[in-house]
Amino acid sequence: MKKILFPTDFSEASENAFAYALHLADAIKAEIITLHVYEYPIIDSGYIDVPVYQADVYQSLELHDFENYKSQIPLLRKIAEAHNKENIKISNVLLQGDLVSSVVQHVKDDNIDYVVMGTHGATGLKEVFLGSSTASIMTGTKAYVLGIPEESKYEAIEKIGFTTQFNKHDFNALKKVLEIAKAFNAQVECLYVKTPDNEVDEVIIADWKLIFKDQGVTFYTIESKEVEETIIDFIDTYKIDVLSILNHRRGFWEGLFHTSLTKKLAFHSKIPLLVLHED
Repeated sequence: MKKILFPTDFSEASENAFAYALHLADAIKAEIITLHVYEYPIIDSGYIDVPVYQADVYQSLELHDFENYKSQIPLLRKIAEAHNKENIKISNVLLQGDLVSSVVQHVKDDNIDYVVMGTHGATGLKEVFLGSSTASIMTGTKAYVLGIPEESKYEAIEKIGFTTQFNKHDFNALKKVLEIAKAFNAQVECLYVKTPDNEVDEVIIADWKLIFKDQGVTFYTIESKEVEETIIDFIDTYKIDVLSILNHRRGFWEGLFHTSLTKKLAFHSKIPLLVLHED
């Protein structure tokens, strides 16, 4: 059985993300492992009896986090019931440490297939996806990572967007996206943004169309010098529910923030991001 790791901080963003985790688990026949990570504070060395004080603080924090986590588990079950996903197997893990390193290590140790987590706590898309724990996890683990924006409420996944330059890495990634799309009975909308310095031989494009014929993939070629703006406009025009990309495309992130603030925030508030990794 496949495994989905769901890091949570009990926030509203996490609750929204949990709905996606449930529907993904149901679609791919997976179990969910919820994970809450807490950190010890730095104790001021000015206290007279630091070891005793530190032990009291740590014990209090551990108890608080345990009780807090324990109280949240029934709430997660209620979310599952609300989405008619009571059949999903859910287990729970509480760890002390750093969130990013804990998630990365847990993915490795427990052979996690997907990480689903909410994104919140900053203003603007750049801070949320580049400066957050979610971004670090997206680039630091081999699991697929599905990042859910704070304002994104679950809706049926009918269209998955995928950007391509028709290279071998994209070919393998598209096959992975198709597996997910088939699980949701969704269409894959594959976009190639053609720029003056990034032209692909038409024969290669024709080969891809032939290979993926009748597999639920529609290919689009749009000529534009503004790659990131074109992608965002494409998402809006074709009502994309999830955007999937390869994690090696760091330039995608950097360029995205040169677009208008309005478009950035619209993208942030609506579109979950699925990050794939090269084999």
